[in-house]
Amino acid sequence: MQKIALSFAACLMALAATGAHAQNLWKWRDASGQLHITDTAPPAGTPAKNILSAPPGAVPAAAVQLTPLGSGPAPGTAPAAAADPAAAASKAADAALDKKKKVADKERADKEAADRAAIDAKNAAIRKDNCARAQTAMKGLQTGMRIARINDKGEREVLDDAGRAEELKHTQEVIAANCGAQ
Repeated sequence: MQKIALSFAACLMALAATGAHAQNLWKWRDASGQLHITDTAPPAGTPAKNILSAPPGAVPAAAVQLTPLGSGPAPGTAPAAAADPAAAASKAADAALDKKKKVADKERADKEAADRAAIDAKNAAIRKDNCARAQTAMKGLQTGMRIARINDKGEREVLDDAGRAEELKHTQEVIAANCGAQ
């Protein structure tokens, strides 16, 4: 018996909560006749006959008299922004959000530009160093002195004329790649 009483009390509380929530809803029909049930007021310009129910104490936006364009507000009525302060606050919040987004985008673009400039400066320093090393190597190859290098096995080998020509060609490519764009 006690379980049934608790179940019945829980059902009554759920119905009471649903009923209290339902009292805060707007019911209205749009120009095409479609029924809308929302927690916000219908748009301005909705005829009063199309508003089926409203929360207690709520004033529909349709209560504001609309005037023809260019004639200004009717005497005794508030402008549209004052009639719907929620819409005005929403527009202000959207404008503030757009401003914050633009500032964030500009900061991100500035940071990316600074990062790119730092990378370009580092690459220019590397190219300058490579150029200087290649020019020094070119002078050594052009002297005609014997030049030795260490092969893959770790052994020392002296360059013959073909090896010297190959090294000259490679060094010239390095100079062209690193010294030409300074």
